[in-house]
Amino acid sequence: MEAFHDARFPLGISFGATGGPEWKNEIVALTSGHEQRNARWASSRHHYDAGTGVRSLTDLETVLGFFEARRGSLYAFRFRDPFDHQSCAAGKPMTATDQHLGSGDGKQAVFQLQKRYGDYRRTITKPVPGSVRIAVAGLEKQEPADFTVDALTGQVMFKPDRVPPAGTDVTAGFAFDVPARFNADRLTVSIKSFKAGEIPTIPIIEVKT
Repeated sequence: MEAFHDARFPLGISFGATGGPEWKNEIVALTSGHEQRNARWASSRHHYDAGTGVRSLTDLETVLGFFEARRGSLYAFRFRDPFDHQSCAAGKPMTATDQHLGSGDGKQAVFQLQKRYGDYRRTITKPVPGSVRIAVAGLEKQEPADFTVDALTGQVMFKPDRVPPAGTDVTAGFAFDVPARFNADRLTVSIKSFKAGEIPTIPIIEVKT
């Protein structure tokens, strides 16, 4: 992805953020009273407001510095979704069999990290470096002896002599960030209003890669 800084938005502030996924659908009401629904997007897009995570003037100063370093909305960055940032359910331990990536055919060496929500598969492109665990046929493999992970694309690459055999399930466990950018080129803050309890608005939006 162009114009991306491999830097993470301050974790302590992101965990206090609000937000969630958005889908774009088109709903047409027919004369019969029925509805025709069409999906405009193939995947969801996440929006956040990090202002709710700012609890002190130090936090505010940290965000302003991060905003300046990104030149506003120009450069994307890593953002930790406070609600969804692991391959497993909240409160459960992460394992190498959390998510199914595909089946081996004896030739395919590259697999894309993904997280499933029912029959919807979300592509994961920004895994946390060092967090990815991989298993083939339920047996955990080791990095870098068996595979490597591109932390900027989410692709898992098996070594030539470690390619998953035909018919084996390839699974993964991982922590991940969301590629995002500021959804504004100006932040308006006031020390007076902040001391009075007014929370600044810091809009952040997911960037599709």
